[in-house]
Amino acid sequence: MYRDAFGKQHKRAGGLTLAEAKDVKARLRADVSRGEDTEASREKFATYAPRWIDHYAGRTDKGVREETRRDYRKRLEQDAIPFLGHLPLGQIRQSHLNQFAAHVAGRGVAANTVRLSVAPVKALLADAFAAGDLRVNPAAGWRCRYTQTTVDFDEAGNEVEEQVKALTADELASLLAEIPEDWRLFYAFLSQTGLRISEAIELKWKDVNLAARKFTVARRFYRGRVAPPKSKYGRRTIKLSEELSDALAATATGDPDALVFTSEKGRRLDQSNLMSRVLKPAAVRAGLGAWVITPKGKRAETWVGHHTFRHTNATLLFRAGWNAKQVQVWLGHHSPAFTLATYVHLLPDDLPELPVGWGNTGATQQAETGRNDLPAEQRETVSFLGLARAV
Repeated sequence: MYRDAFGKQHKRAGGLTLAEAKDVKARLRADVSRGEDTEASREKFATYAPRWIDHYAGRTDKGVREETRRDYRKRLEQDAIPFLGHLPLGQIRQSHLNQFAAHVAGRGVAANTVRLSVAPVKALLADAFAAGDLRVNPAAGWRCRYTQTTVDFDEAGNEVEEQVKALTADELASLLAEIPEDWRLFYAFLSQTGLRISEAIELKWKDVNLAARKFTVARRFYRGRVAPPKSKYGRRTIKLSEELSDALAATATGDPDALVFTSEKGRRLDQSNLMSRVLKPAAVRAGLGAWVITPKGKRAETWVGHHTFRHTNATLLFRAGWNAKQVQVWLGHHSPAFTLATYVHLLPDDLPELPVGWGNTGATQQAETGRNDLPAEQRETVSFLGLARAV
């Protein structure tokens, strides 16, 4: 019998012999003196996790967004608790984390899905250690072998395809030409503005200033509800080209609270339905995919998705001479480094020629790094094709 730091009495039994029981008592006495006599480490993961997520406040001073908490709860309930729930918290080891990651990956999901399933478990263990509920954090220094190979989840909560890349100017022109006329303006808008799909489908006429040829990103439709932009950087003002502004003006309803882009029935767009019914078939027709025969019928398979237009926009802006900071602000990212590393995809022709006298120690001319060295025909193609060609 012993009392913890709050004076609460506890009982602990152990050992089959007197000598073994004395060893347990000696270890426990040492734990009490160090303040490590935690009972929570014996609590099972299945009961600890729900209580933890109810009070989870994030791992930084910024706190945690409510949608992040909901996502963590969903992943704990669907993946972590069924697999780790029977284990006492204090008995979880890195080997269990490896087995859990392999279990999730065994469903054939993308590496990013594995990472997102493991994330709440790592946060829980870190919090439990900080609260004194664990003597050792088994997730500290642990690395999941299922590394992130894609950009991230898109804003609708769908996985971004593993082969995310940007369209070339010619590929973009061909794709827009194959998109049905009713939807061509929407996809031209995505390609010229670089908006997240969740931002585009929640854009309202009160956000658009056609006279000034610009609009404000003020909200998004995220996982079934209207939400603020992804971060403070997501709230931004975007300029419109003259062609795009004129094309939008022709569709204006006069209702400031109406959505700019809607379905044929005037409802909010279902991006998943739009992807399968409009975008993917158009991409196949443009030579950017193939038809696949399945037991349920013919299906369009392509690497092109809604997030592709965002990558394409960033890449074409950069090739047109915009610097990293300008592209970052335009896309609503938190840093230019992230924009460059994740969203700008250079083509082989983007690399400059070697400097004159390369290899000659007497040469002093430096390599050109600006965009003025692009061929004239290439400089023309990065002007977003002039919307008249697409709409």
